[in-house]
Amino acid sequence: MEKDLEQELIIRDYLARQRTTLANDRTLLSYIRTALYFLVSGTALFEVKNLSHIRDLGYLAFGLSFAFLAIGFLSYFKVRKRLKKGNYLTM
Repeated sequence: MEKDLEQELIIRDYLARQRTTLANDRTLLSYIRTALYFLVSGTALFEVKNLSHIRDLGYLAFGLSFAFLAIGFLSYFKVRKRLKKGNYLTM
C-alpha cells in the first residue's frame, strides 16, 4: 500500500514527505539531546555536597530526563505511523 501511495505522489509531494520524515528524525534527536542534558545536570547536582536541598533538583532533573525521552519516542512513532498511512491532515 505504501508503494502505491508513493507512485501516486508527484515529485513535489514526495520531496515534502521526505522533508517531513527528516524533520521527525531531527525532532527525536533533539528530544534525546535534551534528555541527556538533564541527565548530566542531574548527575552534577548530586555531586554538590555542601547544599543538601540541591539534591532534590538532581532528582527533578533525572525525572525530566526520562520524561523528555519518553515523550520524544512516543511523538516520533506517532508521526512515523501517520506518515506511513499517508494521513497528513491530523498531524
